[in-house]
Amino acid sequence: MKKTILFLALGFIAISVNAQKVKETDVPQAIKAAFTNAHPAAKVDKWEKEGNNYEVEFTENKIESSVDLGPNGQILETESEITVAQLPKGVSDYCTKNMPGKKIKEASKIVDVSGKVSYEAEVGEADYIFDSNGNFVEKKVIKEEDKDDDDDKK
Repeated sequence: MKKTILFLALGFIAISVNAQKVKETDVPQAIKAAFTNAHPAAKVDKWEKEGNNYEVEFTENKIESSVDLGPNGQILETESEITVAQLPKGVSDYCTKNMPGKKIKEASKIVDVSGKVSYEAEVGEADYIFDSNGNFVEKKVIKEEDKDDDDDKK
C-alpha cells in the first residue's frame, strides 16, 4: 500500500512539473509584450507554462517556431523549423551512418539567449541535437504527450 501511494505521489509530481497549456489571457502582460515586440507578425498557436517560464508556439512567415521566455519576458531560446537540406552536412552524415534506412522527419534551428546555434533532427521517436557545426551532442526521446501535441498541429 505504501508503495502504491509513493508511486501515485511521484506520478503526480512528474505530471505537475511538465509544461502545462495556459490560456493567452492567463499569460502575464510583460511576457506577451516581449513576445509581440520580438515577433509582431506572428500568429500564436498555443502558450505553455513550465515553472516560471513560458513557451509560445507560433507561425510567422509560414514558418512554425517557438520561443521560451523567462518570467520577466526575456527570450531564453528560439526554435524555428527548417528544411532538412538546411541542416549542416554533419547532421545528415551522422544520421546516414548511425541510422541507416531512417529519414529525418523534421528539422529545427535553435538559438539560445547568448546567440549560440544548435540544430535538432527528428528521426523515429527521438530528437537528435547537434552543435552549429553538425556534431552530435545528445539524443532526446520524444515523450508521448509531446507526440500528441505535434499530432494536434497536423
